[in-house]
Amino acid sequence: MTAGLVCSNVTRRHDLHGSSRTAVDGVSVALSPSGRVGLVGESGSGKTTLLRVLLALTEVSDGTVQLDGRTVRPGSTRSLRWFRRRVQYVPQDPATSLDPRRSVLDSVATPLRLLGVDGDHRAKASAALTAVGLDARYLARRPTELSGGQNQRVAIARALACEPQYLLADEPVSGLDPDLREQILSVLAALPSAVLMVSHDLSAVVRLCTEVMVMHDGKIIETGSAQGILTEPQHEHTRDLIDAIPRLA
Repeated sequence: MTAGLVCSNVTRRHDLHGSSRTAVDGVSVALSPSGRVGLVGESGSGKTTLLRVLLALTEVSDGTVQLDGRTVRPGSTRSLRWFRRRVQYVPQDPATSLDPRRSVLDSVATPLRLLGVDGDHRAKASAALTAVGLDARYLARRPTELSGGQNQRVAIARALACEPQYLLADEPVSGLDPDLREQILSVLAALPSAVLMVSHDLSAVVRLCTEVMVMHDGKIIETGSAQGILTEPQHEHTRDLIDAIPRLA
């Protein structure tokens, strides 16, 4: 049995108006229990679709997704409780995923109830918020009363509250100013869980990840160490990606 979150030879095709488009084409990814993997590529390369496949939000056309050897596919909340307790998600735009009517504490505690996690949910939620630097002053606030960086930390706390083994983050520092970007990366770097970060920001990936996978046109075109990809890219699309980021010029 292979330990970790693994997709093998996964293909995802979208059928639109009688034609088919392949968003992910024969991709294999393995996130070990201690892994720190960055998935990078330009817009439209297939990163988000692959992330949704790994999160059991999108069905595969071919291939398999497994967690510690157990096959994973989209299903009901009840059928996927075992999976959601172990694999959590930080969305790109937390403001759209946080209920504006709920307090910060309720936003973090609610998934614990839905997943049937044992223990005091409010205490667990409070501890998770403290871990990301949000103390008791923030517990009763609503998302509209927080900054972008604070909402991002709430989203991370919500994912961490049930103590997942794997955290999948979609552009977690996109659009943040440099100070907030560094704060979020510091929080992610200190996590005990394995992390897969989807990003177009190679400098953030190098800061957090030890391995990088580069996607283009639905395929993984290059894999290597974070520093190796940055300093000695082998594929022209990887070089284009690096050249397009001013901070790496």
